[in-house]
Amino acid sequence: MMKRIRSDKIILSDKLFDGYVYFEDGRILHVTDESLPVSEEYDMTGYYVSPGFIDIHTHGGGGCRFEGDADEIVSACNFHLKHGTTSICPTISAAPFEIMARSVANIELAMKDPRVLGTVIGAHLEGPYLSSKQAGAQCPTNITVPIEKDYLPLIEKYPSVIARWTYAPENDEDASFAKSLEKHGIVASMGHTDATYADVMQAFSNGCELVTHLYSCTSTVTRESGFRRLGVIESAFLLDGMNVEIICDGKHLPPELIRLIYKIKGADRIALITDSLALAGTDEVHGFMQDTEFIIEDGVCKLMDRSAFAGSIATADRLVRVATAQAGIPLTDAIKMITSTPANIMNLSKKGVIERGMDADFAVFDENIVIKAVFVNGKPADIGNCQMLCKTHNRAKGNR
Repeated sequence: MMKRIRSDKIILSDKLFDGYVYFEDGRILHVTDESLPVSEEYDMTGYYVSPGFIDIHTHGGGGCRFEGDADEIVSACNFHLKHGTTSICPTISAAPFEIMARSVANIELAMKDPRVLGTVIGAHLEGPYLSSKQAGAQCPTNITVPIEKDYLPLIEKYPSVIARWTYAPENDEDASFAKSLEKHGIVASMGHTDATYADVMQAFSNGCELVTHLYSCTSTVTRESGFRRLGVIESAFLLDGMNVEIICDGKHLPPELIRLIYKIKGADRIALITDSLALAGTDEVHGFMQDTEFIIEDGVCKLMDRSAFAGSIATADRLVRVATAQAGIPLTDAIKMITSTPANIMNLSKKGVIERGMDADFAVFDENIVIKAVFVNGKPADIGNCQMLCKTHNRAKGNR
């Protein structure tokens, strides 16, 4: 039977709408101000109703890692659902390749697990084909150049599980890795990279149209014998067709830099990401990402020597708060950057906007971007009682 949500603040692609969203069997049927017969109504008047948030780069949350077993992955997904994330891309950090492959297998199990209340888009491998010069919190000993005998069998075994792969294009000299990703429908993204403009252009021409967390471990202008060379940052600004992620937690990027990126790239080319680690949503202040030890201080994860950030403890609702309240981005554009833009990047044709034929995934929140309700496939999720299966928040190094 047809159901509907009533609100005077329905967030469409370019405006707020006062009316109804009708849906049935998990799909949106109508968006109209006309009152039609329904079996059930959810009156959200006074609250904003947006498409469900889509986080395409997160390492965990609620004390659970996406590199863990299926139970941990389920729990981390459901933790983020409570903050409006209805579609999620579990991210695996650089590790010995057999460990990354095992994590992909566990994410496949989670994609089929009915305990996951939202949608698992697929695995995001952040490594191990990165730049040691731009390692950031990634463990340098796990970084390597692309090795075909490793990556090709994994891609061929899990073509519908691996959704995206972050790599350093300067180490993919003949673009064979990028070509393999494009051939198998995997979203290629350049990140943790010291690439120059020439490297970026080769990757871009072979299907890599995304930059992983812009300004975080991405190269900038350098000089060689006095001549300046563009890095990834400037190349991303120059190429109209290049999409970028930003960690909009209010820590990794100051508000004025967020505004600059927004001014240059626009909402259609920017995806807000959490890049959250497992300890997001917990009271813990010390942990590990693979072999990298970190602390939580000033609302962000830092390396132990405090020389750099190691990830965030953000949730998707916080990203929207920072974008609007601190960076001054209009709410409709901030929502676009956490819904339709990541949906387009990940080729999710039925998600990211409220219109006829799309999945009935919704996030409902107040003026302060505090989540009040979440719908997945037209069904309200019990966000006050999301199933949490992971019991241990902080692991000793020897037990990770």
